[in-house]
Amino acid sequence: MGRHVEIPGLTLGAEDFEAARRNVAPHVYHTPLLTSRSLSEASGFDVRLKAEIFQRGGSYKVRGPLNVIAHLSEEERARGIICSSAGNHAQGVAIAAKLYGIEATVLMAENATRSKIAATEGYGAKVILHGSIWDEANEKALELVESHGYTYVHPFDDPRLIAGQGTLGLEVLDDWPDAEVVVIPIGGGGLISGNAMSLKSRKPDIRVFGVESSGAPAMKRSVESGELVILERVDTIIDGLRVKRVGANTASVVSRFVEEVVTLPDEQIFEALLWLMTRAKLVVEGAAAAPVGALLHRLVDAQPGSKVVCVLSGGNLDVEQLRGLRWN
Repeated sequence: MGRHVEIPGLTLGAEDFEAARRNVAPHVYHTPLLTSRSLSEASGFDVRLKAEIFQRGGSYKVRGPLNVIAHLSEEERARGIICSSAGNHAQGVAIAAKLYGIEATVLMAENATRSKIAATEGYGAKVILHGSIWDEANEKALELVESHGYTYVHPFDDPRLIAGQGTLGLEVLDDWPDAEVVVIPIGGGGLISGNAMSLKSRKPDIRVFGVESSGAPAMKRSVESGELVILERVDTIIDGLRVKRVGANTASVVSRFVEEVVTLPDEQIFEALLWLMTRAKLVVEGAAAAPVGALLHRLVDAQPGSKVVCVLSGGNLDVEQLRGLRWN
């Protein structure tokens, strides 16, 4: 159960993503598409992995803030920027702010990954811990916007940020024009909404699937109901997927541009994470393993042999989170 909010509309076109790429590309790595024979054999598809684990800051999250900051006025930059984050958005904002010489403050949940806190501070941002989930940290960030005048950088629902995240999809099609399916994890929805639109602006028949934790299916419920569903509680330990509500803009985009949103329990996501470590020799965080889990558990409705890209969204794994995990 949860509260419901009306979903608006948002559509970005090819020109928006090309403009975003001009702002983003000088500062990010064009990350590789890696082949995986083991995953191809296990899934029955021709699979490649978009390895944002090798991106600056260890995830795709630097792309969006770079595009947002490029659009800010000098007065907005001078006030300093603030955001709320499970960790990767924090690092993305901190890196982008440092590149532009802007002061950054980041609100993170008190249970945020210690390595992500340290990394964010290492990039020069001030970190404030508040609450147990992103939503609570975000409420505090908005309070500080009112009291201190900071410029707020939303982690997933700002159209400028969504356009920046969508630059990843342009790289995918630059490197593999024949790609037919792209599978993307969903937290707040910025990554999948930006890339569903950027991919289809270049290749309208490409199919996009989203993957959530079954303990936090805010996007799936929102799309199914046609309204923005705010969950009463979430039951996942994967920080990149742990939100009570997705964005109003991102839910609108997913409802129109994404073929299907599927869900996996944490157990199966962590199994996919360990599979990637042992079989592909890649270290990814939980959210990044979700698309691979969806393939391994046959949740992606595509023809055998389809050319499929799994987006490995980040590699900032909290190793302590793996210690002592037990499932029935």
